[in-house]
Amino acid sequence: MRLAVCPGSFDPITLGHIDIISRASKLFDKVIVLVAVNAAKKPSFSPEERISMINKALSEIGADNVVVDVSDGLIADYVKNVGAVAIVKGLRAVTDFEYEFQMALINRSLYHDAETLFLTTSTEHMFLSSSAVKQVASFGGDISGFVPPCILEDIEKRLNATAE
Repeated sequence: MRLAVCPGSFDPITLGHIDIISRASKLFDKVIVLVAVNAAKKPSFSPEERISMINKALSEIGADNVVVDVSDGLIADYVKNVGAVAIVKGLRAVTDFEYEFQMALINRSLYHDAETLFLTTSTEHMFLSSSAVKQVASFGGDISGFVPPCILEDIEKRLNATAE
């Protein structure tokens, strides 16, 4: 079985993330969406909330070969432990590539048996990031075109509450 890991903070998951995950699910037998917990970041949603939102969003796209997990360790260690052959990352722009290329080289040096696969996001999602979603929502802006409809209300409640 060809297993891939699609790591990210997913704080919150966006339609851009869903695009990359959906496309990866067609390339691999199984994809693990990995909520990577980074102690240096101050997330808006707990890991459990992010997992719940991702599962809701995935149930709507019917990706039966995708599961969600969480880790607070090195991605390379996680990939090795689950026996994955690839790390899937989405790219929006050249600036994403510079950072992700560096991470790919680090992961490759830590675990030689996994490749990093870059998927370019669909044109309609090129501008989209979790940070942008949080910023727009915190000012009461419309994020309905940025996140899966099934989690829109959850995101708005949390992010609008932080602005008050």
